[in-house]
Amino acid sequence: MSDDTIQYLVLDRCDPTCNMARYYVLSIETSLFGDASLIREWGRIGRPGQTRIELYETQSMAVEALETWLQRKRRRGYVAQGRVGGLP
Repeated sequence: MSDDTIQYLVLDRCDPTCNMARYYVLSIETSLFGDASLIREWGRIGRPGQTRIELYETQSMAVEALETWLQRKRRRGYVAQGRVGGLP
């Protein structure tokens, strides 16, 4: 991963029978202090959501955390929206 591009993964979960349309965005960016950060944003599609920033000492630790969150969200029914921003 190069430091000059923002890389992110967009997931969504839609179930019309439950009137549910949610999104989840995972991205890895470099913080102002040079650490890696995992930024998570989630909410209902079409509405403002919540954001959480988690700081990690290394890029590999942030990638590992992203993969953990991706597995959790896939188990809950979220589906990746293609290859967005360079992440798998």
